[in-house]
Amino acid sequence: MHIVQAGMETDVLKANNKVAHEIYHMFKEHGIRSVDFMGSIGSGKTTLICEMGKRLEEQGKKVVVIAGDVTGDDDFKRFKAAGLEAINCNTNKECHLEAWQIKKVLEGTDLDRYDVVIIENVGNLVCPADFPLGTDYRAVVISTTEGDDMVRKHHAVFLHSDVAVLNKMDICDAVGVDPQIILDDYAKLTGGVKKMYTTSAKKGDGIDEVIAALGL
Repeated sequence: MHIVQAGMETDVLKANNKVAHEIYHMFKEHGIRSVDFMGSIGSGKTTLICEMGKRLEEQGKKVVVIAGDVTGDDDFKRFKAAGLEAINCNTNKECHLEAWQIKKVLEGTDLDRYDVVIIENVGNLVCPADFPLGTDYRAVVISTTEGDDMVRKHHAVFLHSDVAVLNKMDICDAVGVDPQIILDDYAKLTGGVKKMYTTSAKKGDGIDEVIAALGL
């Protein structure tokens, strides 16, 4: 039974990667830069994306955000309230977005209107790591409120990400977390070849550095 299950899982991942490859080339054909943001619930992904989107729009770039959630449209509404164009994408029961869902959303979207596509994945640090969505970059966001052991507990999502962000630096003292522990764990995991960016999304600190790191 385990062997069959493993085979089925391999087929699912292979099918996802095929569609992700198609999406990647679709973005390239339209000159679009793209990023998939992963992170747990409460890490501050939505606030970070709102701040990034507004700054990119101020630079004259047209941005659309795909808001991924299991159910509801709360984040979609927050993106709209921030003045960003957004598309809601519910998975209904899955703990991650899959490439076919993004492709379905894009089929009804005029990509010639946009310079940047930002995808906010479902709040989860486990499942999304295995399902690339065809973006230029994959980013993971964690926050100081989640404790200092997040990198040690979730190796896969950090190793599958191009850019890592430690958010809510402004309240690390209040929650009793030493951010240097997290930064050191990330440096150890990645062999020191990648930097973890620090932000306080609510205050707008560190946003420009993340934008630059993502090539947006």
